Amino acid sequence: MEMYVHVYTGNGKGKTTAAIGLAMRAFGAGLNVSFIQFVKGRYTSEMKSFEKLGIEFFQGGRPEFIIGKPSEEDVEAALNTLNHAKEKVSCGKYDLVVLDEINIAVYLKLLSESDVIDLVNSRSERTEIVLTGRYATDRIIEIADLVTEMKEIKHYYTKGVQQRIGIEV
Repeated sequence: MEMYVHVYTGNGKGKTTAAIGLAMRAFGAGLNVSFIQFVKGRYTSEMKSFEKLGIEFFQGGRPEFIIGKPSEEDVEAALNTLNHAKEKVSCGKYDLVVLDEINIAVYLKLLSESDVIDLVNSRSERTEIVLTGRYATDRIIEIADLVTEMKEIKHYYTKGVQQRIGIEV
């Protein structure tokens, strides 16, 4: 069976949610799943759900959003997460590894595009990979087998609605 590389990108909401849905489907079918978040570091609803179900989950970012220039701490966290991800995608134990917000990590220069491509190329032949986040580069899109672009058409945030627990976080 052939394994594929998925990319969920674009300026709209739902990239992580789509990846969570795929992870849940895979886990429900008895596949071994690892979900790795590169930029997020808050204790979120998805993390709570994965813990309850027994889905492996790893967060490598810090709790605050990165605004402006990333700190050395952000770069170090991203590189540590990259090393963790390399172990997961290459070991042959996982059917699906989600690399959530890895495209943002490249955009913020926490990782290089080559780091991501090397990571994808190091995967076990049994491991399917999902890369999420805005600003997927042309080269990352090129190596993907499936690319979905989420496009924001209308969002209630523009009316001042705050994030809601269980819906957005």
